[in-house]
Amino acid sequence: MSTPHSDPQRDRPRRERAGVFDIRTMIGLLMGIYGVILVVTGLVGTTEEDLAKADGINLNLWTGISLIVVAAVFFVWARLRPILVPTDPPPTERDPD
Repeated sequence: MSTPHSDPQRDRPRRERAGVFDIRTMIGLLMGIYGVILVVTGLVGTTEEDLAKADGINLNLWTGISLIVVAAVFFVWARLRPILVPTDPPPTERDPD
């Protein structure tokens, strides 16, 4: 005689990825936008006077590239280690009546 076993898939609460609502996605998006703005500013709007102030380094360009790299790290992190949120409604207490 065999004993019935519970299904482990059924006993686990359902969970889904947080997706776009993950804070790492939002931070990555903002850093990426600022990075692109700084790269464009560094390529288009840098004058010789700006370069002279920064000892010949295009700070807008390098800061923008760094922000884009950090944004990519945040996106990869959110993709590889997603936050899982429960989708099942919480159990309700029954009336003792």
